[in-house]
Amino acid sequence: MNKLEQLKNMTTVVADTGDIRSIAQYQPQDATTNPSLLLKAAQDAHLRPLLDQALKQALAQAKSNDSDAQRIARAADEFAVLIGAEIAKLVPGVVSTEVDARLSFSTAETVNKALNLVEAYQRLGLGTDRILIKIAATWEGIQAAKILEAQGIHCNLTLLFGFGQAQACADAGVFLISPFVGRILDWYKQHSNIEIADPLDDPGVQSVSRIFNYYKTHGYQTVVMGASFRNQGQIEALAGCDRLTISPDLLASLQDDQGPLTRILEANTAESDAPKQTPFEASFRYDLNADAMATDKLSDGIRRFIADQEKLEQLIKSC
Repeated sequence: MNKLEQLKNMTTVVADTGDIRSIAQYQPQDATTNPSLLLKAAQDAHLRPLLDQALKQALAQAKSNDSDAQRIARAADEFAVLIGAEIAKLVPGVVSTEVDARLSFSTAETVNKALNLVEAYQRLGLGTDRILIKIAATWEGIQAAKILEAQGIHCNLTLLFGFGQAQACADAGVFLISPFVGRILDWYKQHSNIEIADPLDDPGVQSVSRIFNYYKTHGYQTVVMGASFRNQGQIEALAGCDRLTISPDLLASLQDDQGPLTRILEANTAESDAPKQTPFEASFRYDLNADAMATDKLSDGIRRFIADQEKLEQLIKSC
């Protein structure tokens, strides 16, 4: 078996793309999208009919007092759901669709947006068993996820860089988290003289491994899905993680590699020296502030997703 086939035997493989053709080619269990991937999809002539359909649906749902900005934002949501619905035809599992990152610091608005996305999916015949609502792992986002999970709407907490974020997500009963491996490494390369001789020494890999071991040691059911990979070595160093979301180019690299793949993470033998904790808002914010990398990358990630969301809306406006 090639390494992709071997990986699928120990980890649920998720496609990190909005490219429907890539998903059909690599046959992952699940798929996840974000504003950056949707912006790329919106520029694909093959998917232009979905963009046109999103515009028509947004106009049909518009209220007389809606502003142009509200109509465009609704069209962007409809496009995200239409892409998600197409992806759902190709994967047997779930599709993650992201809440507007501009709402990352409002629990109420995040919940409301999530409910709108769920309703849009339901109009297309997809229930909550096929989707995950993707939310930035701010304190407000985690509290929104807690509310949604209580209503049976499963969430994927993204832009997760710090251990405190992971603790808070598990305590809130979040279904799944997406700790970012590559962006953590990016930060250390920028702010230190770090050299990685072995993927197990990668700070992003170590972060996900620590979270995985903490969850399994203390019996949390929250799924750990490593994300944002920069190279194949990072993926191999997390073989055995609950899920890994992987870009098409790295899926291709794994598929072309006929070498053996060793399982690194094992739930049954996981050990963590971190005591089980129930984070409160003050301790969460204190720990996040104390972690310069997590603070920088969370803020940067939200800014980047907002920028791509706004580019997507400008593209829709010009149609």
